[in-house]
Amino acid sequence: MKYLRFSFDVVSPYAYLAFERMPQVLEGLSYEVSYEPILFAGLLQHWGQKGPAEIEPKREWTYRQIMWLGHSLGVPVQMPAQHPFNPLVLLRLLLASTTPGYTPNRWACEQVLRHVWRGGADANDAERLASLEKVLSPQRDPKGSEVKDELKAATTDAAARGLFGVPTVEVDGRIFWGLDGLDMLSAYLRGDAWFEGSQWADAAAVPVGVRRALKAP
Repeated sequence: MKYLRFSFDVVSPYAYLAFERMPQVLEGLSYEVSYEPILFAGLLQHWGQKGPAEIEPKREWTYRQIMWLGHSLGVPVQMPAQHPFNPLVLLRLLLASTTPGYTPNRWACEQVLRHVWRGGADANDAERLASLEKVLSPQRDPKGSEVKDELKAATTDAAARGLFGVPTVEVDGRIFWGLDGLDMLSAYLRGDAWFEGSQWADAAAVPVGVRRALKAP
């Protein structure tokens, strides 16, 4: 059996689609998944990047692509009333649904991701959040310092492991990033001979030819 770590932020539509698609992509394999909520904005800050929704033309393309991907994959998806939005309340609620040292189960993650990505409502609407909290019945205070520190630590640790975006699946020390990384992950878990050769390591060993000097806007 393989042990997979699925790191995600509910603000990411790609994380939602990957979450929904992963059981089909990995059908027939023996694996166990731990679901790790992290703050995507924390990764962006760590690596000095902007998110897709912070670059206007990219934002427009991303939303169109998400709707197309949902259509082509047969996964129901509707954009929330506002995006991007602050996901902290939802991420903390997910963590609060577990005891310390454990990650949320798939059912809890499903409730929160579908809360955001189905129906087209405001993800942070107070009444909807209250209803979601009743469904999840958190074991800890989502607003407590323990849960807040846990999310910070998970995000910091994710960056230290080399994560730069969401969703990311880790297995055997390898990182598979994005919705489109699931097919590559499936090939690895099914024993594709490509991964036994040197190409995985060689691809990352290409020398850097030039580094762009970033200027303030």
